[in-house]
Amino acid sequence: MRAVILAGGLGTRLRPLTFSIPKPLLPVGEKPILELILDRLKSFGFSDFIFSIGYKGELIETYFQSGEKFGVQVRYVREKEPSGTAGPLAQVARQFPFSAGESFLLMNGDILTELDFHRFMEFHKSNGFDVTVGVKEIERNLPFGVLQISNGRVFGIDEKPTTRYPISAGIYLLRESVLPAIPADTFFTIPDLVGRLVAESRPVGSYLIEEYWLALEHQADMEAARSHIQE
Repeated sequence: MRAVILAGGLGTRLRPLTFSIPKPLLPVGEKPILELILDRLKSFGFSDFIFSIGYKGELIETYFQSGEKFGVQVRYVREKEPSGTAGPLAQVARQFPFSAGESFLLMNGDILTELDFHRFMEFHKSNGFDVTVGVKEIERNLPFGVLQISNGRVFGIDEKPTTRYPISAGIYLLRESVLPAIPADTFFTIPDLVGRLVAESRPVGSYLIEEYWLALEHQADMEAARSHIQE
């Protein structure tokens, strides 16, 4: 199975670190984020990688080259302008066509996870989904009492409630049959794609990630990732 990794973002929330280096090459421990992702996927049998690059993408190409030194194949699509989380797939399909019925992994290039990709892939295939979205549940605590109100009367109050939200984890499995739904050379996101497929009553699934997962968005996330790697 192929893996398409989105590695073209500007990494604005990690400035000034990303002024000189793209976020996927920022080190977590002894290796860049993107190499840790590649190593994890390689351990599950992935050997064919397509990196979608943009901002300072030449540095990513210089580091990974053809992928030979990592024991995999790495190829590239280059975004001239940011095209969203799904937009690059139109270019991927043009340059590296998929076989009929083929499924592939799409993953953000700033995710560290201990997800069992074998189980993820089996869930996707056995359920016949066109797209399977990796989901992580997060908790948010409100520091206030939440009122239950009807017609101006208070019927109860929930003091500082905790709410759980299922969020998209930036990890997806897609069938090649969804690619025609992605417009070429247009900014187009995974939420756009999922919305279009759901409107057409096509099967979109969710897979709960119970294992470790961390999106590296801020300086604190980088420190948390380094601590996890050390442990």
